[in-house]
Amino acid sequence: MNTYRGKHVSSQPWPIASTASGRGRHQRKNTRQRRIVFIVIFLLLVFLVYPFVEARFWRTERVVRRAEDLPADANHLNVVFLSDIHYGFWFSNTDINNLINTINGLKPDIVLFGGGYGTDNRTAVQFFQNLSNIHARYAVYGVIGDTDRGETDYELEHLTDAMRKAGVIPLINETAPVRMGSSTIYIAGVDDATRGTPNLSAVSSRVSSSDYVILLSHSPAIVPNAHLATDASGRIGWFDLGLFGHTHGGQIRIFNNIFGFGDDVPDRYLSGWLTENRADLLISNGVGTSKLPIRFLAPPQIHLIELTVN
Repeated sequence: MNTYRGKHVSSQPWPIASTASGRGRHQRKNTRQRRIVFIVIFLLLVFLVYPFVEARFWRTERVVRRAEDLPADANHLNVVFLSDIHYGFWFSNTDINNLINTINGLKPDIVLFGGGYGTDNRTAVQFFQNLSNIHARYAVYGVIGDTDRGETDYELEHLTDAMRKAGVIPLINETAPVRMGSSTIYIAGVDDATRGTPNLSAVSSRVSSSDYVILLSHSPAIVPNAHLATDASGRIGWFDLGLFGHTHGGQIRIFNNIFGFGDDVPDRYLSGWLTENRADLLISNGVGTSKLPIRFLAPPQIHLIELTVN
């Protein structure tokens, strides 16, 4: 009996220890699984929420560009450029007020609008009806985008009238001289390449390649033809700085831009700065959104460009 009990007693701890070890391994496995599930859910939430957040906070890009043709009187000239606001359901009057405050806070000498003011002609007109008190040292200019002009001459005239009343000078195939002291620079505004009637020769023939010229147009699709245009003396290389929008920088830059933002322009003109034929070119991501109220890896932008003598 004693021997039996001894064997029986000594055998009890072994299965108990084995059961505890199994529970420990099972608990550690469950903890790892819960962590993985939590991380996956967190990443999904970030991926779903972040594009809405990115679209709501525009950034101010500050750059300095040097140019040989810039007159001394225009040295350290501050140019604010913005495009593709797309006023409407996703861009409210409160957003317009914040936009105006941002522009004025940059203390611009010149403000340039690159088109894309509304989702259609009606909202483009409403944008300018709600736009006021932009403070620029010299002037505010704007070109027309593909969504802005409407279907009739009356709609286009209604838009340009609203622009003037808001203090924005519309440029449709026009070259505007900007006097600075004893010197002059030029803003060459070309009509939209998609739905307008661009006339590059009308603007290029009014300047000389020795002038400092800013080319302003909604879509960068116009750039190849702009390089072929000539100045008053028949020379190419007539503009120094080109400012464009339209592409939204891709807006949602995944899956090779399956949403088709800017698919009507060459890939090299999707977003950012580049230099061609001695001219600096900027294709802005724009401020607002189109099709969907989200952005991914293409944050909204306002640009403050300081021009300096080379």
